[in-house]
Amino acid sequence: MNSIKLRLLLEQFFIEDIGDRDVTSELIFGNEQTGNMVFIAKDNGIFCGEQVITTGFRLMDDHCLVKINVRDGEKVEKGQELARISGKVSALLKAERVILNLVQRMSGIATKTNEAVIALDSVKTRICDTRKTTPGLRMLEKYAVRCGGGYNHRYGLYDAVMIKDNHITFAGSISKAVETVKSSLGHMVKVEVEIETKAQLLEAIGSKVDCIMFDNRTPEEIEKWIGIVPEGILTEASGGITLDNLNSYRSCGVDYISLGFLTHSVKSLDISAKVIAEKKGELPHEYIGVSRS
Repeated sequence: MNSIKLRLLLEQFFIEDIGDRDVTSELIFGNEQTGNMVFIAKDNGIFCGEQVITTGFRLMDDHCLVKINVRDGEKVEKGQELARISGKVSALLKAERVILNLVQRMSGIATKTNEAVIALDSVKTRICDTRKTTPGLRMLEKYAVRCGGGYNHRYGLYDAVMIKDNHITFAGSISKAVETVKSSLGHMVKVEVEIETKAQLLEAIGSKVDCIMFDNRTPEEIEKWIGIVPEGILTEASGGITLDNLNSYRSCGVDYISLGFLTHSVKSLDISAKVIAEKKGELPHEYIGVSRS
């Protein structure tokens, strides 16, 4: 993840939540009392969020000490201690909710992605995400997909050409759309076309695109058509694919399967934050000043 962008994101999220100040914590604890906080998994899954924890708490208290007990992408079990933070109580409580929300969501995405990879069980076909991400959280959510064993599709509208059904309708045909794009496009940007029929598939092949997406096609249709796709053109399946029917696409031969549900409807992994009271002047010796990231 881009550490500069992460810091800017966290600053925005903290401003949204804290506003001018945390009235409750500041009035009760002031700015001197110190304590410890632990993150504990309340369910089994894949952990994701090392940098969020470390960067987030240090934005609130640059002298806090953080110990991360698991690495991004590692399996965790219910009851396992994921991280331990020592610092000013007011800072820990200010940062807790924003950080916890992000880590739970990222870990939920990593967990769901891992489930999809296992369900597909393919050495050829890769699971990847889509642009169906939460606005503002795309960098974090796509990172979580990678931690779960998946791959990233394009990051946005800016880094690849993807000609979909609406583009084709407005342009008049796949050939016209691709020709128009290639007349101005730099050689480093790939062109993908979404197809629904065999005629569209042949037109896309004739237009020499870089990638062809089989949209809402059954595994049987894809397996029948993919043999005519020349080597050098990547293939992708998307649409109507769920965790329940994912394995049926295992042998259809595509290079990628993109799944919107990895990010748009995922359940967060349940994680709790617990505070441990600390005697004045006491600091646990096992803390380290940097995370394991």
